Amino acid sequence: MSDITTRIAEIVNSGDVVLFMKGTPLFPQCGFSSRAVAILEHCHVQYESFDVLQDMEVRQGIKDYADWPTIPQLYVKGEFVGGSDIMAEMFEAGELQQMFADRQVATTS
Repeated sequence: MSDITTRIAEIVNSGDVVLFMKGTPLFPQCGFSSRAVAILEHCHVQYESFDVLQDMEVRQGIKDYADWPTIPQLYVKGEFVGGSDIMAEMFEAGELQQMFADRQVATTS
């Protein structure tokens, strides 16, 4: 396992819900990242975020890690879920909320 793969795996497993995004939750740097944050906030789950704009090695490495070409990327309990379009589809169908409940993801108060 390469150093970047090991580093990404550590980030992915740093919390129950991890969002690799452009920018930060308070200042997203693209519309897709903004939408992903809005969905997570609406679900009231605790999540970690990683700003790929601050680390070009992770920005490229995360695409290879999940074999997914775009950012944002959502991970739940270490498992890749998808990007903002998949998050939106799952949210609208109630599947994302059910996944969070089934996997006992910590919620915000």
